[in-house]
Amino acid sequence: MTNGHLATSQCLLSVEHLHVSANGKPARLLVDDISFTLNTGEVLGLIGESGAGKSTIGQAILGHCRDGMTLTGGRIMFHDQDLARLPERQLRHIRGKRIAYVAQSAGAAFNPALTIGAQVVEAARLHGVLDAQAARARALELFQRFSLPQPEQFYQRYPHQVSGGQLQRAMIAMALCSRPELIIFDEPTTALDVITQLEILQAIAEVIRHDGVAAIYISHDLAVVAQLADHIMVLRHGRQVEHNTTRQILHFPAEQYTRDLLNAGRSDCRPGIVPGEATTLLAIRSLSVRYSHQRVLDGVCLNLSKGRTLAVIGESGSGKSTLGKVICGLLAAEEGSVTLNGLPLPPTLRQRSRQHLQRIQMIHQIPDTALNPKLLIGDQLNRALQQFTGLDRAQREQRVRELLGQVGLEVSLAKRYPPTLSGGQKQRVCIARALAAQPSLIVCDEPTSALDPLVAREVLQLLRQLQQDTGVSLLFITHDLQVVKEIAHDVAVLRAGRIIRQGSVDDALRPPLDGYTQCLIDAVPEMREDWLAQVMA
Repeated sequence: MTNGHLATSQCLLSVEHLHVSANGKPARLLVDDISFTLNTGEVLGLIGESGAGKSTIGQAILGHCRDGMTLTGGRIMFHDQDLARLPERQLRHIRGKRIAYVAQSAGAAFNPALTIGAQVVEAARLHGVLDAQAARARALELFQRFSLPQPEQFYQRYPHQVSGGQLQRAMIAMALCSRPELIIFDEPTTALDVITQLEILQAIAEVIRHDGVAAIYISHDLAVVAQLADHIMVLRHGRQVEHNTTRQILHFPAEQYTRDLLNAGRSDCRPGIVPGEATTLLAIRSLSVRYSHQRVLDGVCLNLSKGRTLAVIGESGSGKSTLGKVICGLLAAEEGSVTLNGLPLPPTLRQRSRQHLQRIQMIHQIPDTALNPKLLIGDQLNRALQQFTGLDRAQREQRVRELLGQVGLEVSLAKRYPPTLSGGQKQRVCIARALAAQPSLIVCDEPTSALDPLVAREVLQLLRQLQQDTGVSLLFITHDLQVVKEIAHDVAVLRAGRIIRQGSVDDALRPPLDGYTQCLIDAVPEMREDWLAQVMA
């Protein structure tokens, strides 16, 4: 959080009765009568579920609306200028110079064909804030402050040559290079592992403390926002639910929806008990994988029993998703074996039979990329049924209705396209598609990391219930320890391609712990304002 604001703080930004609509007949309000003020050096957190209007508000402050949207009312006063009515030419003089933006995905924000340094200094050079030598010196100073390795060499590297956490810090440096008055952080830590997230939060806190810059921090994670924000606005369906100091929101929330968001981060749900003796479904022995000359999995050994959930946890780059790809046949191992029900699995999809493909299904992290946006939901489920069952057309249509009901969706969604669904609905469709094959094992690759807490909890509850109903086994890849405790019976901690700890959740996460597992636990933000300050002290 910021280090206390003086009464003399000046109003930097005033948003008055903002309205943003989706184009169409009739027009649909996406942001409905939002007002707030932000003083110099203050941080406002915008919190809410997917579709609440958080990012739309942030982009409107930049004078931008995404395709299909229009700013239909209100004022956005930045000093004495109304950004809602400035022509594009004048807005370009403000963006990147006086107001900067930090996006969720650094990988998508950087040009892969240009060096990191060239992109970090581009706005400062373009706006004439700094000459070439001063801009380079400013970038190197920021790299040093953010603990990026060997700043001179880092400046010359390309985006693909550094880690995700390093690239995210470089994007913050890019935003700061022009010394802006306001930075909009649009979910900059969503889908990052807890260790990398902590590094980014520390970098942002340092920016706010050292530079005195004002900020709007957009997130669906209330515990993260609480570490940085002076005030928090809770949004739902484009409307303000509650707006107060961070302390008041955390300890004395006025609205039930705010209490629901707080409780979503404090869940004490546990997976169901599996009756009978444990029978091994999946056995992995001495599995090793290389990418080029780098070993990413090294001698991995795991067992997953029927009807149970095994969570694989570790930071980005530890090999979690690689392990899932090997199990699904998307990547061949260099050494080792994978068996299902005691029978060896061929290493590649091409070598696997239709029965092999049916027995193992996958749920991806981002449902938007897993579903065909131009194919009806019902047709996508129908294709899976055609592939893996002998049902005729009428039976398949009936089964589609059953699958939608099984995952808590209305039958009418079969006639809709993915872009018309919410993030949670799309992930439920992905679960239904996996269930269509009646698999023995579902590999879940971070299926809740990009979802807001309430929707993520619903998806976890659904997976637990489906496991009890069908007996399916789950291999659950995640970086979220709270998710591990809610969904998993067993856990394996992966670091640099090696299993360093495994067992039942209760045993493996009980002290005494190794240093790395303890670090994973300590890096999970707590729902109190002073947690980050204590970590940084």
